[in-house]
Amino acid sequence: MLAGVTGIDLVLFVVSADESIKPQTREHFDICRLLGLKHGIIALTKADLVDADMVELVRMEVEEMVAGSFLEGAPMHAVSSVSGAGLPELRAEIARMGKLSGGSTRTAMGASTKGGAPAFRLPVDRAFAMRGFGAVVTGTVTAGQVRLEDELELYPDGHRVRVRGIQTHGVAATLAGAGQRTAINLAGVEVAQLRRGQTLAPAGLFRPTQECGVHLEMLASAPPLKARTPVHFHAGTAEVEAEIRLLDAAAQYARVILAEPLLMLPGDRFILRRFSPVETVGGGWVVDPYPPKLRRGPMAERLAKLDSADRLGQIKLLVEEAPFGLTAPELRARGFTAAEVAAGPLIDPARVAALRQRLVAVVGEFHRTQPLAPGMPKEELRSRELAAAPPALLDSLLGDELVGEAEVVRLKTHRLHLKQDEDAAIAKIEGAFQQAGLAVPASDDVLAGCGVEAARAKTLLSLLLRDGRLVRIGAGLIYHRDAVALLKQALASRRGQRFGVAEFKEWTGVSRKFAIPLLEFLDRERITRRDGDSRLIP
Repeated sequence: MLAGVTGIDLVLFVVSADESIKPQTREHFDICRLLGLKHGIIALTKADLVDADMVELVRMEVEEMVAGSFLEGAPMHAVSSVSGAGLPELRAEIARMGKLSGGSTRTAMGASTKGGAPAFRLPVDRAFAMRGFGAVVTGTVTAGQVRLEDELELYPDGHRVRVRGIQTHGVAATLAGAGQRTAINLAGVEVAQLRRGQTLAPAGLFRPTQECGVHLEMLASAPPLKARTPVHFHAGTAEVEAEIRLLDAAAQYARVILAEPLLMLPGDRFILRRFSPVETVGGGWVVDPYPPKLRRGPMAERLAKLDSADRLGQIKLLVEEAPFGLTAPELRARGFTAAEVAAGPLIDPARVAALRQRLVAVVGEFHRTQPLAPGMPKEELRSRELAAAPPALLDSLLGDELVGEAEVVRLKTHRLHLKQDEDAAIAKIEGAFQQAGLAVPASDDVLAGCGVEAARAKTLLSLLLRDGRLVRIGAGLIYHRDAVALLKQALASRRGQRFGVAEFKEWTGVSRKFAIPLLEFLDRERITRRDGDSRLIP
């Protein structure tokens, strides 16, 4: 019954007129209430076996049982399968109520319809092989839609599958939606990998969990839960063992530790049954499928805030408590729709301001200690200040006072101010390479003779390379841009010619020590193209 009730909108609640309410009747009624069902019809069967007074007595007993519940005031029909009495009226009632509570308005177990279409989910209740088709699963679509050729995933196992065929209520279809009984023919999986309790949903969208923060609803007839009480946890079509850890004295909020991972989203309903005797003791709904590690009191307060907020309010609370905000995929994994995620910021604006202020201070200190550097390397800044943050966060914090250039970050106000001896040194370094032409000196020798200490000399060389006045050809080989430009110009006049290393040395007057690195550089620049032992100038 627990697996079968998943995804229904309208319950036909059956009570036998000759037996009235039985213990199982009460348990089924409790389960329907705990699952949050809103619509129902009551059928008093076997009315032909008792007189009218007994039918009326059973009617009164049922009304007393359902008082204050979703079935209070529900249509009630006495019927007989033998005589057919009451059956036409019951059929008409089912048709009328079916239109009022139709599955097309459903989205998910407990999820809101506001904020865009939810993602597809189908809890699997049967799996089998069909000759000529392969693996087939059946279930009731609890959210979203599925189409032919969609790529799905079987949660929590992680098998990626493709939709080869769809049937709804025994009829072939190209699409199935929330509330429909559906069979799906799957490609990419063996029947042995399928089982009741799995959930079909979009591939890579969700993340299974083994620990949930939940709102509990315990039955008044059930004994009080003790600390770490083991229970049978029923959600969708799945049943796993679980441990309940109460968070408050009222037993309203709890942390549920699952023996096996399940796909659980906020709002998903569940049922708890104890081990001995095996009976329903309560249920509830998921508030947070990925709760943080907090003490009992603070965790209960946090869950209460999330529980009382609307969907956009929940996103706001989750974003505010995340040190570096949340990414859109992280929020989608919690069951929020794309429209809901797009409606608000992914990081708290106050936290953005604080982070940006911190980065400005760090980059400013970098400029103070390394005034000749163009800026602080991005990766160094990221690893120091945003190591646990999404990679894209740093780029989103740039702007206003911070500027990103290539692989560095600098303050917008940062300007390079060379000292007098540095101006002279940078002119010496550039002049040495410019005068050398293609037979360049060793860079260490040039730096040693520029007039400033080694550390500053290397920084000045980096500035010339960054500005493009010098060009690094290979390890230890640096050329002035004028020499490189003249070489490219000379080769352009020989377009279409094929040549070897010897010809190149003759044209340029350089030794093999310089010729090979130069040719490799020209290949990378697509000025020349290597073809075996020779090269072509295209």
